[in-house]
Amino acid sequence: MTGAAGESAATGAGEVIDVLVVDDDPNVARINAAYVERVSGFRVSGTAHSAADALLFLRRHPVDLVLLDHYLPDESGLALLHRLHGAGVEPEVIMVTAARDTATVRAAQRQGALQYVVKPFTFAHLRGKLDSYAALRHELATAPVAEATQETVDRIFGAAAVPGDGAETLPKGHSVLTADLVRGVMHAARGPLSAQEVAERAGLSRQTAQRYLKLLEGAGLVRRRLKHGETGRPVHLYRWSGPAA
Repeated sequence: MTGAAGESAATGAGEVIDVLVVDDDPNVARINAAYVERVSGFRVSGTAHSAADALLFLRRHPVDLVLLDHYLPDESGLALLHRLHGAGVEPEVIMVTAARDTATVRAAQRQGALQYVVKPFTFAHLRGKLDSYAALRHELATAPVAEATQETVDRIFGAAAVPGDGAETLPKGHSVLTADLVRGVMHAARGPLSAQEVAERAGLSRQTAQRYLKLLEGAGLVRRRLKHGETGRPVHLYRWSGPAA
C-alpha cells in the first residue's frame, strides 16, 4: 500500500478529485494510477493491493473516488464495497476488473458502484469514465437549486453509458472509434463548433457527427446552444464541457 500523494500533484485551478487505486497486482495498480494522473483534475492519493489495506487507507485518508478491482486476495471487491458502506466510509466507486459475468455486474450496481470498467481497457476508455464522472460531479456541485432536473437525474442513473468507453456501453449501431474521434475533436476545440465543423475535422458526414455529438451531450461532456444568424436557419453550436485535457 502506498501513501497519499503530495500537493504538487494537484492541477491548480478548480477542484481536485482524490483517487485510491485498488488492484491485487502492483504492476496493474501502477499502470492504472498512471492513467488517472494523466487526466486533468484527478490525483492519485494512494494504491492498495488487498481489501484490508484499502479499508485501512480509506479510514486514514478519505478520498473522493476508488477504482476497485473485484479479484482481491483476501476478499472480493464487492465484499469490500459492502463493508465500506457498513463502516460509514462511502467514497464513490468505479469497478475496474476482469470480472464480466452478469451476476457480478448487477451486484456491483446494487452495491452502489457508479460505473464499471472491464479489463483490459485503453486509456481513452478509462478517461471517458473519469471525464463523465467529473462533469457530473461539477454539475451537481454548481447546480443553482437543491432539486435536480429530470435531465440531471437521467445523467446520474445513466452515468455508466459514456460514449467512447467501449462497445458494451454504446447504443447499437455506434462505433467506439468514431465516438473517440468526435470526442477528440471537441476536446481539442478552442471554441464552439457546429456539427458541420466537427464533421469536417473528423472526416465524417454531418449526420454522423450529429449523432455522436448527441451522445456526448447526453453524457454531459458537451453543451449545445442555438445561434441565430442574420440569414438562413439557426445553427446548433457545441462546446466541450468536460474536464480540460
